[in-house]
Amino acid sequence: MVFARAGNGPVRYSNRPVRSNGLSSAELRGGSIWVLATLLLVLCCAPLRGYSMTDAQIAALRQETVDVFFHGYDNYMKYAFPEDELRPLSCGPLTRDRENPGHVALNDALGNYSLTLVDSLSTLAIFASSTTDENGESRGLQRFQEGVKLFVELYGDGTDGPGGQGTRSHGFDIDSKVQVFETVIRGLGGLLSAHLFAVGELPIRGYNPQFQPNGTDSGSGEDGIAWPNGFKYNGQLLRLAHDLGKRLLPAFRTPTGMPYPRVNLRHGIPFYANSPLNNDPENGQCERNGGRTETTPVEITETCSAGAGSLVLEFTTLSRLTEDDRFEKLGKKAFWSVVNRRSAVGLVGAGIDAESGLWIGPYTGIGAGIDSLFEYAFKSHILLSGTDTGNAFLTETPSIDPRSNISMQLSGDEDTHSADAFLKAWEDAHFAIKRHLYRGPSYHHPHYIQADLNTGALRAFWIDSLSAYYPGLLTLGGELEEAIETHLLYTALWTRFSALPERWSTMTGDVEGGLGWWGGRPEFIESTWYLYRATQDPWYLHVGEMALRDIKRRCWTKCGWAGLEDVRTGEKQDRMESFFLGETTKYLFLLFDPTHPLNKIDAPFVFSTEGHPLILPRQTRNLREKGTVTKRRHDDSLPEETNEAVCPVPSSHIPLSISATAARGDLFHAASLARLHLRPNSSITESPLVEFSASQPSISLADLQSPTNYTFFPWTLPSDLIPHNGTCSKMATRLTFDISFPTLPNTFPGSATLQRVREGILLHSMSGTKLSMIKEDMLTATDEGEVASKDTYRVSAVSHIILGRDERVFVPRDLVTNFNPLDPNFTRIRDAVWLDLVIDAEPPETEDHLESPVILEDDGEIASLIEPTLVLAQSPDSMQDTPSSMRLVFSSLLQHVSSMLSEPSTGSTNPELRETIPAIMPSGIGAAPLPEVEDAPGLDAPGLSLPWHKIYVGDDTCRGRLPMQVSRDYQIIVIKRGGCSFNEKLRNIPSYPPSASSLQLVVIVSFAENDRESVSPGEEESLPEGVFVRPLLDQVQYTKGGIPRRHPIPMIMVGGGDKTYQMLQHAKAVGFRRRYSVTSQGLPISNLIIL
Repeated sequence: MVFARAGNGPVRYSNRPVRSNGLSSAELRGGSIWVLATLLLVLCCAPLRGYSMTDAQIAALRQETVDVFFHGYDNYMKYAFPEDELRPLSCGPLTRDRENPGHVALNDALGNYSLTLVDSLSTLAIFASSTTDENGESRGLQRFQEGVKLFVELYGDGTDGPGGQGTRSHGFDIDSKVQVFETVIRGLGGLLSAHLFAVGELPIRGYNPQFQPNGTDSGSGEDGIAWPNGFKYNGQLLRLAHDLGKRLLPAFRTPTGMPYPRVNLRHGIPFYANSPLNNDPENGQCERNGGRTETTPVEITETCSAGAGSLVLEFTTLSRLTEDDRFEKLGKKAFWSVVNRRSAVGLVGAGIDAESGLWIGPYTGIGAGIDSLFEYAFKSHILLSGTDTGNAFLTETPSIDPRSNISMQLSGDEDTHSADAFLKAWEDAHFAIKRHLYRGPSYHHPHYIQADLNTGALRAFWIDSLSAYYPGLLTLGGELEEAIETHLLYTALWTRFSALPERWSTMTGDVEGGLGWWGGRPEFIESTWYLYRATQDPWYLHVGEMALRDIKRRCWTKCGWAGLEDVRTGEKQDRMESFFLGETTKYLFLLFDPTHPLNKIDAPFVFSTEGHPLILPRQTRNLREKGTVTKRRHDDSLPEETNEAVCPVPSSHIPLSISATAARGDLFHAASLARLHLRPNSSITESPLVEFSASQPSISLADLQSPTNYTFFPWTLPSDLIPHNGTCSKMATRLTFDISFPTLPNTFPGSATLQRVREGILLHSMSGTKLSMIKEDMLTATDEGEVASKDTYRVSAVSHIILGRDERVFVPRDLVTNFNPLDPNFTRIRDAVWLDLVIDAEPPETEDHLESPVILEDDGEIASLIEPTLVLAQSPDSMQDTPSSMRLVFSSLLQHVSSMLSEPSTGSTNPELRETIPAIMPSGIGAAPLPEVEDAPGLDAPGLSLPWHKIYVGDDTCRGRLPMQVSRDYQIIVIKRGGCSFNEKLRNIPSYPPSASSLQLVVIVSFAENDRESVSPGEEESLPEGVFVRPLLDQVQYTKGGIPRRHPIPMIMVGGGDKTYQMLQHAKAVGFRRRYSVTSQGLPISNLIIL
């Protein structure tokens, strides 16, 4: 299919001409038009979803997947077993690199315990429900039971007696330094999942295990579940899993609760000298250093968020099965230790030090180093959801080891580690990802970026293959639309490269940094399975078929399946990773087996990040049936739609089409971003395995045909699923431009003009500065409390510094005072609602001095310094989600930044304290304009005096008129809010002849009780602290005698209650500073703040 585009209009695509329906025009004119109409109506209403691929075709793909698995598994057992992995090119085993202990890419996973067999057992158990041999026996079940028997023969039955000694080792008493994370997800998870299948906790069609006690000890092998191969299963895998888990426990001897990245299965952690386990000179492990010398590099303590935080599923399952709660406690403690260190914007980094808890490196994303942390947050919620709190099993237990001083107690209350707590962790993580890492349709097609951990600013454009898991997680979490749109990009990338490169750049459209390998990773196929289960859209069956065909065409060897060293050239790796059999083929099989028990089960089971199904034993899940599950609390910190989230209904198919995905308007956008038009044109058979295809059930000539150029994706998609003359929507564009300021004489633009502060960038000079602008929609609150969308510009970069979504640019007003006010690209606008009251205050001498209002003249006495008050506010135009139906006043960043930038006190002899307090002007016909005076000096100019020095501080002014001299002799009148209306307060102020020494401004001080009283009934609790409502003067100002004022009195209102009132009682001088915002081309710049 060839895409055609004309100008900037919509894209149309067609793969075949219009076919005749067999009716002549005469027949139609002769009265048969109603037949065609009826036919169209039937076609439009018929449930077409899922019928593009017949049951026979799906069954054939399922059988092909089985053949793929057994081609790899049988060759592993033939050429590599009992070693860890297979070399498919060399037809031999792949083992640990003992000559090079630093070869962590190999040694971290390969623990010398028959890894591929362990990783494959759960796949065999899944196959057992749907595969039979020529005699009708379950082929998968036979091989599963044989695999369990072989493993027990090699490593023992997990007991301490003679039966615990296998032909290869006594359990996991193996001198191998392995990575904790890889050992947990592959080894421990594989053993636990196989055990759950063996005892019937996880379903196998036709397998009904019956435990047969013979009155003998359970460890003797005399009793158990009898299998046809003569083996009796009595929990050997669980006991071996317990042995393996206990050997991992020393790694958790860290100050942070996060495990060290590596542990020796026999010796523990002698290579981490700072571990509390090694602090004891008599009982520590430091002397048993496993041959370490002075020249041996010190073992690094850097782990990753995924490695430290993705242990909860396996460890919780192990604890519930063995009643040894140490694992669940440590797994949860490690998870929260990582999550609680997320940045201020809610993002989690990739690298973190297990000893210090400090992040290593500023990058974050959703892929490598972080991925499974998000996955385990939501899946832990599912796994624990069958119990009352998720912690009902946990009890008081001793420490792991008598020598350890590390607490086993979980931090926080019981609910902190419940199912709902993990759900909250996922929702928080997804919110931060969507806010800072997600790039929507205006960026060509939705995808995720690599960003700065602390700010969310863009740091890299690459996408890694591991991140392809995320659409599946989104699907599981009910975020179906986001999952579908982002999965389209991975589908287009697979179509282009016939695999997913390790890293691919959205900027260049090519492999990033030469990282073009694909080792058989399952993440893309995993997400495809989740999406098909949620949507039943046949599109995903064809995506799976495409992946299956490409794997068979490119990765087949006569001894197994090889990874690709470079997806562009097809060069193969001499390694078959254990997860290819443990995950990749498993998800393909489940995709093509819609009636499999795991596709129908109604129970809180999950797949681990290694693809092993896990579920808590039934005896710990019966609490739900007793009605003890507590209802989830409403969380006000999350958007309302999050609390009410439910799994969405899949999109309906378009009439006369079958696939809603194929008919999406953004389909071409994903293809365009992936540069699918650069797909190599290869219409000939390109694989060297043609000569083997005749005798190999895992390969066929149909698998060898590479797709041609300009192919619709996925390339196995039949023409039936493509809407005839379908139209793609017009690609969204982002309006961007730069505002460049000229370089002034005698100035040197550069980093000296910029200063990074807590909330963004402070500019010290505009000379040579470039502001990169981007047009965005911003949600704002209306006066009625509704949320509306508003077009704004956002500064996305300042010169060479890229900003995060929530970062601001602070510009001192002196830098823009002399700018051309008519410049359409940078226009300063005075705020008509907000200003800042500036106060030079003196602290009171005694507490008694504060009991009654006082008047401080210019020569008032000075008392001791009082604590400054930080009462902050923000323009309602920048509010995004307000809880009240009225226009509320939020705390502003301006005072925060001012206090952050101001120099601390150095013991100056001048006791004056200059404070800036946000103030709001009233609305209504009685509101008077402010005096036309220059803005008062701010905090950065404490030596310059304020304009008004005579201040009268009164009460609420509701019991009668003030003395005549007050309005004549005082420039500022301070009045408490409440007791009567604003109009009455102003009516009680005497008339006066305007002059520089007479009344200039009335300041109303609002208290918390006033703010609560001003909102509608029922909204009091939703009003944030420090928030008040804009005053309304709904009448023309009158004097006490009822005569309209000739000179209306200007009024403002401030918050802060008693603290502000006391500050004004001891004020020596007062002024105000107007606030300004900046517009560009008529639209506000949302994150540019004029200080």
